[in-house]
Amino acid sequence: MKDLRSASLITAIKTPYDANGNIDLATYDKLVNEQINAGVDGIVVGGTTGEGHLLSWEEHLMLIAHSVHQYSDQLAIVGNTGSNNTREAMKATENGFAMGMDAALQINPYYGRTSKAGVSEHFKKVLSIGPAFIYNVPGRTGQDLTPDIIEPLAELENLIGVKECAGNERIAYYEQRGIACWSGNDDESHDGRHQHGAHGVISVTSNIVPKLMRQLMDNESNELNAKLQGLMQWLFCEPNPIAINTTLMMTKAVEANFRLPYRALTLAQRQQGFELLSALEPTDWVGEQLTLMADSDFSYTP
Repeated sequence: MKDLRSASLITAIKTPYDANGNIDLATYDKLVNEQINAGVDGIVVGGTTGEGHLLSWEEHLMLIAHSVHQYSDQLAIVGNTGSNNTREAMKATENGFAMGMDAALQINPYYGRTSKAGVSEHFKKVLSIGPAFIYNVPGRTGQDLTPDIIEPLAELENLIGVKECAGNERIAYYEQRGIACWSGNDDESHDGRHQHGAHGVISVTSNIVPKLMRQLMDNESNELNAKLQGLMQWLFCEPNPIAINTTLMMTKAVEANFRLPYRALTLAQRQQGFELLSALEPTDWVGEQLTLMADSDFSYTP
């Protein structure tokens, strides 16, 4: 098993689409190669940013298998095989490991939420299959994975650590107790890494500026962190992955094709992003050319 705890920068990679709304593997490969060239340690395939919730399981597992086949010698491949359905999460996780992924990303049951005892049993089942990160994102699941849930699970062999969105105080608490944490909030990730002991970040922002995020994780730099704050916060001006999708389209890194229900940022929002990216060097961001784009440039498919 790869030493996943040494991976300080993991990108939650975007899934691009062609004009028919199908996964565009050629463009996906270009995006992943940009991450490799920037020195990223791993990718999460089909996470929230990769729109795993909009992919069929066939698409989702195909993308994991493709990533393993193409990149497992250069990156840690983390498959988002979590679900709010324990049976479904177990099956997807078994399939993901059969395809060669290094680890799973597991989430607590959302929408049809369960008790703390049920959450613990859910994680015990999926963690019995293979190495995994637990993802705590209360803003999406509606349920915070508090230490009384996580600490007993940390005794299980297959828990790598936690992708934590509840802030740096929570991260520091876990790290002081030997529970590895990766920040789930890009704008807090520098301080999380260098001041609170985080192992790193599982990042959305590194889709567009992987070299700068690599620097941010490798060296404490309040100047660079301050420089990127505006961009990192703007990337969450609407629910993720709306802004990162729009951004990669604005730099012509991907075709301007959305899967519904996601739609492009408004012109006013795109103007803000255009100004933020214009303040960086063109070599800092992924893509060929920064453009504002017109509303009519974007296409949408179910």
